[in-house]
Amino acid sequence: MSVNGVTSQVQPTSYDYSTENVKNTETQEKNTQKESSSSTAGTGVVYEPSKETATDSAKKTYKPNTNLINKLKADAEARTQQLRSLVEKMMSGQTETYGKATDMWQFLRSGNYTVDPATKLQAQQDISEDGYWGVKQTSGRILDFAKALTGGDPDKVEDMRKAFEKGYKQAEKTWGGELPDISKQTYDAVMKGFDDMAATVNKALTE
Repeated sequence: MSVNGVTSQVQPTSYDYSTENVKNTETQEKNTQKESSSSTAGTGVVYEPSKETATDSAKKTYKPNTNLINKLKADAEARTQQLRSLVEKMMSGQTETYGKATDMWQFLRSGNYTVDPATKLQAQQDISEDGYWGVKQTSGRILDFAKALTGGDPDKVEDMRKAFEKGYKQAEKTWGGELPDISKQTYDAVMKGFDDMAATVNKALTE
């Protein structure tokens, strides 16, 4: 299951990342620094920077991490194309099965095909515990993508969870039914990741 498959409905533009807010925040910070410098110059007193209060945190502006988003998307597209090329090669060599399938996903879902030893070994490595398409790496990429889209905004955890659930259901439609066990395991891992994020936010609010 790829990042694109479960995040295709996520739109970073659905959030208000106001550049005006960023400018206002920067101006306030510069003014504060100037005032602090003026005070210390006249009295010789050294002021320690104050800790961030709950109010300051609430005013923080979160922006999408576009560099990471583009990197993750490019990587996913390249890997998906690699997988597609491999499957298309298999399909072209098995014309009878290919002729009965309407698309690549139906071909894979049928299980009615043979795989050469080298391809089988590569597939096993890719979906292994530490493989690119394995549960650990795939769930990690999805969670990283979610954080990058929101800029790490803790208030957007549930929005990203809903977007992921929507993307997963769309993936099921594309597949034509329930996804394989490895996809279900990835789903559970991602949901746990969102649970952990939400727990961290709740803990911070109660402290």
